[in-house]
Amino acid sequence: MSHGGVAEEAAWKVFQTLASQSQPHEAIQNLRVMGIPEDRLEALLTRHDLEAKQIVQLREPLGLSREGRVPWYTGPRPGDVNWSPLEKQLARKIGEEAAAKIDRASSKVVAMLDHPATPAFSSKGLVVGHVQSGKTSNFTAVICKAADRGYRMFIVLSGIHNALRTQTQLRLVNDIVSANPTVWHQLTSPEQDFVPPPYAASLLAGNDQALLLVVKKNAVVLRKLRRWLRSASEHLANVPTLIIDDEADQATVATRTINPLIADIMESLPKACYVGYTATPFANLLIDPADTKDFYPRDFILSLERTAAYQGPETLFGRDPMDGEDPEDVPGGLDLVRDVPTEELPDLRPKNRAEAATFVPEVTGSLRRAVLWFWLATAARRVRDGEVRHSSMLVHAHSDTQVHDSFAVPLRELRADTLRALRAGGSDVRSELLALWEEESRRVTADDLGETPIAFAELEAHLTSVVTDTTVILDHYRSQDRLNYDNGPQTVIAVGGNTLSRGLTLEGLVVSFFVRSADVYDTLLQMGRWFGYRPGYSDLPRIWMPAEVREWFMHLATVEAEMRKEIDRYLIEHKSPLDMAVRIRSHPKMKVTAPSKMTNAVRAAAAYGGQLVESRYFPVKPREDAERWLAGNADAVRSFLEELGTEAPEGATESGKLLWRGVPSSTVLSLIREYRFHPKSVEADPALIEQYIQGRVRAGGLRRWNVAVMAKPAADADKAIVLPDGRTVGMVRRSRLDNTKDLDHADIKTLSGSRDEAVDLQIPTGWDGKGRSAFSRLRLDQAPETGLVMLYPIDPVSEPTAQHRVELNAPAEVVWGVALVFPQPSVGVDLTVEYDFVAADLSKVFPGAIADPDIDIAVLSEDLDAVELGS
Repeated sequence: MSHGGVAEEAAWKVFQTLASQSQPHEAIQNLRVMGIPEDRLEALLTRHDLEAKQIVQLREPLGLSREGRVPWYTGPRPGDVNWSPLEKQLARKIGEEAAAKIDRASSKVVAMLDHPATPAFSSKGLVVGHVQSGKTSNFTAVICKAADRGYRMFIVLSGIHNALRTQTQLRLVNDIVSANPTVWHQLTSPEQDFVPPPYAASLLAGNDQALLLVVKKNAVVLRKLRRWLRSASEHLANVPTLIIDDEADQATVATRTINPLIADIMESLPKACYVGYTATPFANLLIDPADTKDFYPRDFILSLERTAAYQGPETLFGRDPMDGEDPEDVPGGLDLVRDVPTEELPDLRPKNRAEAATFVPEVTGSLRRAVLWFWLATAARRVRDGEVRHSSMLVHAHSDTQVHDSFAVPLRELRADTLRALRAGGSDVRSELLALWEEESRRVTADDLGETPIAFAELEAHLTSVVTDTTVILDHYRSQDRLNYDNGPQTVIAVGGNTLSRGLTLEGLVVSFFVRSADVYDTLLQMGRWFGYRPGYSDLPRIWMPAEVREWFMHLATVEAEMRKEIDRYLIEHKSPLDMAVRIRSHPKMKVTAPSKMTNAVRAAAAYGGQLVESRYFPVKPREDAERWLAGNADAVRSFLEELGTEAPEGATESGKLLWRGVPSSTVLSLIREYRFHPKSVEADPALIEQYIQGRVRAGGLRRWNVAVMAKPAADADKAIVLPDGRTVGMVRRSRLDNTKDLDHADIKTLSGSRDEAVDLQIPTGWDGKGRSAFSRLRLDQAPETGLVMLYPIDPVSEPTAQHRVELNAPAEVVWGVALVFPQPSVGVDLTVEYDFVAADLSKVFPGAIADPDIDIAVLSEDLDAVELGS
């Protein structure tokens, strides 16, 4: 570099330092006073604008910008000491495309940090990842990039278990330190947690090395770290520090010892950024924002993207549609989940903790099928891979370690019996394995998921060696024989609980047998070790669990999708976490997080404007109860139609659809009071709907409704029904999702068709509007302040016409479905009602702050791709 270049770089560094403390124009003025020539000042401003524009283009993952902050990080530069070797390593291991995604995502996180040259800072942010989906890769990249820009000390708080801390340290050593051993000084090692070094001054005073500490969230260890930092306080002024809190919702939130200790460590550092990483941020989002010492993410929240190959909650379990979504576009879940019958549960887990010590499990039918499938799938992987790789099965029945130990004998006996039969050429076991392989291969075809089909004869040759290789490991804090994937390929059935529920990866996980009883969002999601990427065997994973737990995971998939949409919404509005709180949908049978972590949560407000609320769930058993329920709904609809009168409605029996216009809100309210929505339809709360409608009416709107019977022509239907006015119309078919066939209620996924809510509107010629938000805008133009009721007479049998569907089989003569379309308000602002959401209480920070301002989320989500950060 020329002398002129050196001077230019020096001026640029001075400008960056000044701009980190003020606005760019103030930095320029200061440089002008220092005698820097005008042409060089122009060049500095041009360079600043170009780099700021690069920041604007860092759009993925979505997240919050830090309002009023001067952008400083524009991404990696050629020759970066730490990031360049990691980038090359990632490209070799996971491919250039995946490495590029980690690059983009980590750059976005670093851009949210404070400039390391700022004289003093203390900021807190949150990165929301996905369970088993690359959080460690992201924060490893963030550490590299922050080190390349001047951060000096990196404290990684790595869970509460030694196994996870050791795993994290080893990974950071392999990914960062080994590439630049002279650049890094480790104050912890894979074998040893933090022990205070005696030479604090020499470590902290120099600028030639970055310091790495991987510390367990343990009170004894954290006290040592606090004491050491306090003893070195005079040397910390020029040590910008990044604290990475892995599994940030565990131990950090609402604990009497760990939480204050981490806060004290943060306060000991003059220049510190705290970034929490978690896939289950519910507790973090409900921290008291007014407590500046606590870890509410006051400065930013980011949501990491995931690729289409990730098998997450909605991929495996499906989810409910969110506001503005066409239900047909919502994933219904892969057919990879199998039921553990309720009658088997007493043989698989103790009724209560008192019975744990004497509990003896049985190899029930579902557990046997799960283990046999594990061996089949492992053999199939060996055929595809051409080699032996890690293959794991998880058995999670209880939190008590005595229950874990009780599974050792029956599982090892099953292995021994199967191995004897295979070696002896037993036809019974072979027939059982063949039937299981054919059944599962038919339900989930390899071709559909882009995998290579395998015939039973191909994998049969590997079965004996697979069963021979299998070991049963009891992984808990008392056991001596723990999971270890460092000594060559492992084929393992791991029985455990809490030690397998946080951070620790079960390599090559194929089968999960989960009968643990847990009713807390974050606890349940973290137990889902089956989430993640399954390259080359995406068709083979299976999960066995009780039907109710499956239902809970489906709810959690909806909660997670809504939460991430809330975070995305901040980007559009340029808000911070102190302006709006993320809402989290609640559940009648589950807790969002531990009660001790919800002491500062408040019920959030929501509005129905622009929403579609419809029947999706219908009771089917116990048969007598379901029959009374559905008959009561039929009576409610009949009374409602009688109240509409005998005046001929619009529409024709040829189309099957009938339409009444101008029905008073009072008449619609009579239907809402009498009709019973299923409790799973949490948004269809009759009391809240009535409260909302009455409020809109008082404000001068929503006084009239249109009512449509969404039937088929009688001649085209399998069954017909006579309406109160004597007209005969055909019933529609709504079959149920087959993965809910063992539940007490039927889930039809969606009641209304994608264009049904336009039944009372005129569709303009050439109109190409798509999605619910487009129909909402059309309604606002043609029928402002007019709601729509759609009534669907459903065939109680409803034979399926699509894959992954079964008969509705409801005990009724007709099943009436009801859909309500609420128009966007054209009079005043939309009203809010207390809805089934919780959020952090911002009123203590800014009196009058609200958890959920009025906003058309559907419209915003459609326009999201057109919005640039900072535009």
